[in-house]
Amino acid sequence: MINIEEIQSILAHRYPFLLVDRVIAVDLEKNIIECLKNITANEPQFTGHFPDHPVMPGVLLIESMAQAAGILGYQMKVRQEEDNSIYYFAGADKVRFRRPVVPGDQVILRAEFVAMKRNIWKFSCEGQVDGKIACSAEITCARKEL
Repeated sequence: MINIEEIQSILAHRYPFLLVDRVIAVDLEKNIIECLKNITANEPQFTGHFPDHPVMPGVLLIESMAQAAGILGYQMKVRQEEDNSIYYFAGADKVRFRRPVVPGDQVILRAEFVAMKRNIWKFSCEGQVDGKIACSAEITCARKEL
């Protein structure tokens, strides 16, 4: 498991935009990661989305999947050599939202490495709540050396 302090050493994001609370599992043989995002009513987006019916914005679910993918990319690169890079969200394809994500939900974010060409990495991602897929996407990240 990777805790929030270690996640902050990998990702440049901070409150309110750090959207991964914990890494549950990393399998570097299969290049898969599972992360946890707790959805709480105290998050700032719920004051406007929507005041009487809070729903996690889809764009933030996509960002949370991208952050999980970025952590996986970092872990894969560190296995090979010391990594002094940042991973930028570069794109999302085949995005699907299958159910609303609301305060009280725990989203299990799963990212699987698909391919890399030069410094562009592609991942297959999904977010599950209570064992059911809430969202999915193919996420592209760009790796930039610092």
